[in-house]
Amino acid sequence: MDKISDNDIVIPAIAVDGSYYPVGKLQAHREGILHLAVSVFVFSGEHLLIQRRALGKYHCGGQWANTCCTHPHWDEPMATAAARRLREELGFGVALAERHEVEYTADVGHGLRENERVTMYVGQADRSRLEIRPDPEEVAEVRWATAEELRGEIAERPEDFTPWFRIYCDRFPDLKI
Repeated sequence: MDKISDNDIVIPAIAVDGSYYPVGKLQAHREGILHLAVSVFVFSGEHLLIQRRALGKYHCGGQWANTCCTHPHWDEPMATAAARRLREELGFGVALAERHEVEYTADVGHGLRENERVTMYVGQADRSRLEIRPDPEEVAEVRWATAEELRGEIAERPEDFTPWFRIYCDRFPDLKI
Protein backbone atom coordinates (compact mmCIF):
# COMPACT_ATOMS: atom_id res chain seq x y z
CA MET A 1 0.00 0.00 0.00
CA ASP A 2 1.64 3.26 -1.03
CA LYS A 3 -1.23 5.36 -2.35
CA ILE A 4 -4.65 6.37 -1.03
CA SER A 5 -5.62 7.83 -4.40
CA ASP A 6 -3.74 8.33 -7.63
CA ASN A 7 -2.31 11.61 -6.34
CA ASP A 8 -1.91 11.07 -2.61
CA ILE A 9 1.10 9.06 -1.44
CA VAL A 10 0.70 7.31 1.92
CA ILE A 11 3.24 8.44 4.52
CA PRO A 12 3.80 7.65 8.22
CA ALA A 13 1.93 9.93 10.61
CA ILE A 14 2.75 9.99 14.31
CA ALA A 15 0.01 9.31 16.85
CA VAL A 16 -0.07 10.87 20.33
CA ASP A 17 1.32 7.62 21.78
CA GLY A 18 4.28 7.76 19.36
CA SER A 19 3.09 4.94 17.12
CA TYR A 20 2.84 5.36 13.36
CA TYR A 21 -0.23 5.15 11.20
CA PRO A 22 -0.73 5.64 7.45
CA VAL A 23 -2.04 8.96 6.16
CA GLY A 24 -2.20 10.61 2.76
CA LYS A 25 0.54 13.19 2.26
CA LEU A 26 -1.88 15.91 1.17
CA GLN A 27 -4.23 15.11 4.06
CA ALA A 28 -1.30 15.42 6.49
CA HIS A 29 -0.52 18.88 5.09
CA ARG A 30 -4.14 20.05 4.95
CA GLU A 31 -4.81 18.98 8.55
CA GLY A 32 -1.36 19.74 10.01
CA ILE A 33 -0.91 16.14 11.17
CA LEU A 34 2.50 15.34 12.68
CA HIS A 35 4.33 13.09 10.21
CA LEU A 36 7.79 11.83 9.24
CA ALA A 37 10.03 13.55 6.70
CA VAL A 38 13.65 13.60 5.56
CA SER A 39 15.89 16.47 4.53
CA VAL A 40 19.12 16.00 2.61
CA PHE A 41 22.14 18.33 2.66
CA VAL A 42 24.93 17.69 0.14
CA PHE A 43 28.11 19.66 0.72
CA SER A 44 31.25 20.27 -1.27
CA GLY A 45 33.62 21.57 1.36
CA GLU A 46 31.87 24.54 2.98
CA HIS A 47 29.38 24.91 0.11
CA LEU A 48 25.88 23.47 0.37
CA LEU A 49 23.97 22.45 -2.75
CA ILE A 50 20.61 24.22 -2.63
CA GLN A 51 17.70 24.05 -5.03
CA ARG A 52 15.00 26.45 -6.13
CA ARG A 53 11.78 24.47 -6.18
CA ALA A 54 9.94 24.26 -9.49
CA LEU A 55 7.16 26.83 -9.85
CA GLY A 56 4.58 24.06 -10.29
CA LYS A 57 5.19 22.46 -6.87
CA TYR A 58 2.07 22.15 -4.72
CA HIS A 59 3.61 24.49 -2.14
CA CYS A 60 6.61 26.82 -1.92
CA GLY A 61 7.19 26.81 -5.68
CA GLY A 62 10.03 29.11 -6.74
CA GLN A 63 11.58 29.24 -3.28
CA TRP A 64 15.08 28.08 -2.35
CA ALA A 65 15.51 25.04 -0.10
CA ASN A 66 18.18 22.60 1.03
CA THR A 67 19.43 19.96 -1.40
CA CYS A 68 16.18 17.97 -1.27
CA CYS A 69 13.38 16.86 1.04
CA THR A 70 10.72 14.19 0.99
CA HIS A 71 8.46 11.99 3.03
CA PRO A 72 9.13 8.29 3.39
CA HIS A 73 6.43 6.16 1.85
CA TRP A 74 4.55 3.94 4.28
CA ASP A 75 6.98 1.19 5.41
CA GLU A 76 9.94 2.79 3.57
CA PRO A 77 13.11 3.21 5.66
CA MET A 78 14.12 6.84 6.18
CA ALA A 79 17.60 6.40 4.65
CA THR A 80 16.05 4.76 1.58
CA ALA A 81 13.66 7.69 1.18
CA ALA A 82 16.52 10.20 1.40
CA ALA A 83 18.60 8.40 -1.25
CA ARG A 84 15.53 7.89 -3.47
CA ARG A 85 14.60 11.55 -3.43
CA LEU A 86 18.15 12.72 -4.15
CA ARG A 87 18.15 10.55 -7.30
CA GLU A 88 14.60 11.56 -8.29
CA GLU A 89 15.05 15.31 -7.90
CA LEU A 90 18.71 15.84 -8.77
CA GLY A 91 19.76 12.74 -10.71
CA PHE A 92 22.70 11.65 -8.57
CA GLY A 93 23.53 9.70 -5.46
CA VAL A 94 26.15 10.09 -2.73
CA ALA A 95 26.72 8.32 0.57
CA LEU A 96 24.44 9.87 3.18
CA ALA A 97 24.91 9.88 6.94
CA GLU A 98 22.07 10.42 9.40
CA ARG A 99 22.76 13.44 11.61
CA HIS A 100 19.86 15.00 13.51
CA GLU A 101 16.17 14.79 14.11
CA VAL A 102 14.26 18.08 14.12
CA GLU A 103 10.59 18.85 14.67
CA TYR A 104 8.96 21.95 13.31
CA THR A 105 5.65 23.36 12.15
CA ALA A 106 5.23 25.97 9.42
CA ASP A 107 2.53 27.47 7.25
CA VAL A 108 3.55 26.73 3.65
CA GLY A 109 0.66 28.55 1.97
CA HIS A 110 -2.39 27.42 0.02
CA GLY A 111 -4.04 26.22 3.25
CA LEU A 112 -1.24 23.73 3.88
CA ARG A 113 0.82 23.27 7.03
CA GLU A 114 4.01 21.32 7.67
CA ASN A 115 4.10 19.54 11.02
CA GLU A 116 7.11 17.31 10.65
CA ARG A 117 9.61 15.18 12.51
CA VAL A 118 12.54 15.37 10.11
CA THR A 119 15.57 13.13 9.97
CA MET A 120 18.46 15.07 8.47
CA TYR A 121 21.01 13.40 6.18
CA VAL A 122 24.35 14.83 5.09
CA GLY A 123 26.56 13.84 2.18
CA GLN A 124 29.81 15.12 0.67
CA ALA A 125 30.52 15.51 -3.05
CA ASP A 126 33.20 17.01 -5.25
CA ARG A 127 31.23 19.70 -7.06
CA SER A 128 33.82 19.85 -9.87
CA ARG A 129 33.00 16.21 -10.69
CA LEU A 130 29.35 16.01 -9.70
CA GLU A 131 26.88 15.66 -12.55
CA ILE A 132 23.61 17.19 -11.39
CA ARG A 133 20.57 16.40 -13.55
CA PRO A 134 17.58 18.19 -11.97
CA ASP A 135 14.08 16.96 -12.77
CA PRO A 136 12.40 20.14 -14.13
CA GLU A 137 9.07 19.05 -12.61
CA GLU A 138 10.72 19.29 -9.18
CA VAL A 139 13.66 21.69 -9.43
CA ALA A 140 13.92 25.04 -11.23
CA GLU A 141 17.65 25.52 -10.59
CA VAL A 142 20.50 24.60 -8.26
CA ARG A 143 23.52 26.38 -6.89
CA TRP A 144 26.21 26.09 -4.22
CA ALA A 145 26.23 28.51 -1.26
CA THR A 146 28.14 28.95 1.99
CA ALA A 147 26.51 29.46 5.39
CA GLU A 148 27.63 33.09 5.38
CA GLU A 149 26.08 33.73 1.96
CA LEU A 150 22.83 32.09 3.01
CA ARG A 151 22.59 34.07 6.26
CA GLY A 152 22.92 37.31 4.31
CA GLU A 153 20.42 36.32 1.61
CA ILE A 154 17.85 35.07 4.12
CA ALA A 155 18.17 38.28 6.16
CA GLU A 156 17.63 40.40 3.03
CA ARG A 157 14.95 38.29 1.28
CA PRO A 158 13.41 35.70 3.63
CA GLU A 159 10.48 35.21 1.25
CA ASP A 160 12.88 33.70 -1.31
CA PHE A 161 13.47 30.69 0.97
CA THR A 162 11.15 27.93 2.13
CA PRO A 163 9.95 28.13 5.74
CA TRP A 164 11.71 24.87 6.69
CA PHE A 165 15.02 25.96 5.19
CA ARG A 166 14.86 29.22 7.16
CA ILE A 167 14.19 27.16 10.30
CA TYR A 168 17.15 24.86 9.57
CA CYS A 169 19.46 27.83 8.93
CA ASP A 170 18.29 29.44 12.17
CA ARG A 171 18.89 26.26 14.20
CA PHE A 172 22.20 25.45 12.49
CA PRO A 173 23.60 28.90 11.49
CA ASP A 174 27.01 27.51 10.56
CA LEU A 175 25.35 24.69 8.54
CA LYS A 176 27.11 22.10 10.70
CA ILE A 177 24.15 19.78 10.23
